[in-house]
Amino acid sequence: MANSLGNKIRELRKANRLTLDQLATMTGSSKSYIWELENKNPPRPSAEKLSKIAEQLGTTIEFLLDAENKVDEEDASDAQFYRKYKNMDKEVKAKIRKMVSLWEEDE
Repeated sequence: MANSLGNKIRELRKANRLTLDQLATMTGSSKSYIWELENKNPPRPSAEKLSKIAEQLGTTIEFLLDAENKVDEEDASDAQFYRKYKNMDKEVKAKIRKMVSLWEEDE
């Protein structure tokens, strides 16, 4: 049986051009912990570490844990962005809305 979680972490890590060491450092994990998530079956992630990994890879925990591929990667990236957006200062949100408005005018 394939390790869906591990495959997704590996693919996203490589797509982001990160080494095991780099992702480990960014998430407060060890290189061996990231390696085990990518290669052990079944992996045994902690919710806290998995949350940090998802954030650094620009996705959601739901996408990483979805073994049946019901969660689309693009939808997961959008959801992760929206979570960040919700926590931004209102001035930053206003700037983002203005940028989107300018892009829409160019179309």
